[in-house]
Amino acid sequence: MKDMLGRGEVVTPKNALDILFRHYKTIPQISEEIPVNESLHRIISEDIISESNLPEFPRSTVDGYAVRAEDTFGATDTLPAYLNLKGEILMSEEPKIELKKSDTVKIATGGMLPPGSDAVVMFEYSNVINEKLIEVVKAAAPGENVIQIGEDVERGEKILPKGHRIRPQDMGALTGLGVTKIKVYRRPNVAIISTGDEIVEAEKVPRLGQVRDINTYNLSGLVRLKGGIPIRKGIFPDQYEKIYSIVRESLDETDIVIISGGSSVGTRDMTERVINDLGKPGVLVHGVSLKPGKPMIIGIVNNKPVFGLPGNPAAVTVCFDLFVAPVIKAISGEVDHLVNLGITHHRTVKAIISKNISSAPGREDHIRVAIEKNEGKLVARPILGKSGLIKTLVKADGIVVIPATKLGLEAGDEVDVRLFD
Repeated sequence: MKDMLGRGEVVTPKNALDILFRHYKTIPQISEEIPVNESLHRIISEDIISESNLPEFPRSTVDGYAVRAEDTFGATDTLPAYLNLKGEILMSEEPKIELKKSDTVKIATGGMLPPGSDAVVMFEYSNVINEKLIEVVKAAAPGENVIQIGEDVERGEKILPKGHRIRPQDMGALTGLGVTKIKVYRRPNVAIISTGDEIVEAEKVPRLGQVRDINTYNLSGLVRLKGGIPIRKGIFPDQYEKIYSIVRESLDETDIVIISGGSSVGTRDMTERVINDLGKPGVLVHGVSLKPGKPMIIGIVNNKPVFGLPGNPAAVTVCFDLFVAPVIKAISGEVDHLVNLGITHHRTVKAIISKNISSAPGREDHIRVAIEKNEGKLVARPILGKSGLIKTLVKADGIVVIPATKLGLEAGDEVDVRLFD
């Protein structure tokens, strides 16, 4: 069955993604070794196992006095414990003192505990009697204010699993263990092809009837945000031979191909024909029950995903997030344990929608909204306008999704806002 524009019957966004991954076999990525200081947001390609303990010696977590805990048992303000002060342990110094009964030494945060000690008394719970004697007014339990050998990380412990995306704290943990290089997956290369006789380079002054290229730059940023490498192929006229040639070249050179524009059936729409002519299985989906983004094309050519994104900027952003981003993630080797637990990968906030929004039945609507505060509550204000207006994205902080099962939203409804990265 064809719709009014001549396309096949539309499918839901979820079904479209399911169809894609039923046909797409993720190719194992090549690993490369990089310095830890360049690894932020990269995906590790093997489990990282600690070869040492962290810390490698027992350390004080406070400024105070290293003690044998049993020498402080029963100490109170009215009945303090008296300890012999045997000196001070300096930072980065290996203690040369072994504590005997009723001995203590002064120690700084991070200092190495001397042999014989098993706790640290904070300065606040001690008083100096003279240079050789202190009193302790609060008992310390064994291990109190001390990090033991391997308490943070043990030798042989898995620090980070294969498929993990490196965060700043991970970089700190790795360098703390002496790991300065790690193996990560190569980032996916994503070809970005802009089509349309009316599109010109951003540096040019458009003639009447022409517009500067927006989608290439928007898509380049989106690809980078998701961990891919954008490969800008340029702008191509609506001519079959030229589009066919650049898509074929891109399939040879990159992991994913994105064609912006050309997915709406029109005078010289070549995208569907090009994808089908280049290889099997060809176009899998042409038309999604989605606004903006209904004309979306999803195809595979010789196990390379090819996406035909609608030409308007809002649809580009929505369709990229729904269909392209999951493929980049799959190719990159990332294993997100939060998603496996059923937690969405989107950053979301709850807010109150500020006005009524209608929605057609059977269609998933993605409404751009700005977040504001009113009487202490977060309010989502719809940014209304046609999908082709880039300003509706610039002014928006995120998206509110109206499911296909709902006819809209009423002012005052609580909604989940998917925040833009």
